[in-house]
Amino acid sequence: MATGHFQILRTGIDGIEAVIAESSHVFARHSHDAYGVGMIERGAQKSASGRGMVEAEAGNTITVNPGEVHDGAPLGDAPRAWRMLYIQPAVVAAAADDIFEGRPREEFYAPVLEDGRIAGLAAAALTALLDRHTTSIGRDEHLLMLLAAVLRERAPNSSSAAASRVNRARDRLDSDPASVITLEELAAESGLGRFRLVRDFARITGLTPHAYLLQRRTELARRMISRGTALAEVAIAAGFADQSHMTRNFTRRYGYTPGAYLAASA
Repeated sequence: MATGHFQILRTGIDGIEAVIAESSHVFARHSHDAYGVGMIERGAQKSASGRGMVEAEAGNTITVNPGEVHDGAPLGDAPRAWRMLYIQPAVVAAAADDIFEGRPREEFYAPVLEDGRIAGLAAAALTALLDRHTTSIGRDEHLLMLLAAVLRERAPNSSSAAASRVNRARDRLDSDPASVITLEELAAESGLGRFRLVRDFARITGLTPHAYLLQRRTELARRMISRGTALAEVAIAAGFADQSHMTRNFTRRYGYTPGAYLAASA
């Protein structure tokens, strides 16, 4: 009998669901028809995997491939807490085709990863996919970066054409930051694949396309607020999901709220 607490949540991408759990349950040997990737948040566990018996503790990233038989039990008397994304094979296949530019690579290479960078990518992807405010570009970026890490992608070689293609994408975001655009559309306009665009854009500008878009939307909001436009109207006109979404991004960038800026501009 299962003990503890389990949440099964839909995410912002079709074919991906999230499970948030804290439990002392001992799982029987089983497999999934989806890929699994997530992280241990508290406690520790041991499990059989396709590569033998492994142990994972808080801060470790854990993965499983479709059809890989595994089990799981807590280490010690305390329950363990974890968060997982379960990703349908078609989603991973499409991402891998993009990441590796047609070269086959669709297997997570290790059941337990102690790399703090990958744990950070897993945490960021979980947050982005469950946050209703995250844009489509943001969700796709986080998923691609996480999958690239657990599929063991090596950074692509830069090319002389990369800067001009990134500038094309940047010009598109500059021209109308409030408009809705997907990473796929932005990549097509720039002439790059989605993953290469994210990598090259971040390398050249210092920001991912999603972070750059939020910056441009925040700057647009600031200009509108300085003209005395009502905050709720600004949030929608600048492309934010709602006023709270605008406030969160505005405060993160400037250190003061849109309301404080509106009062100072009056």
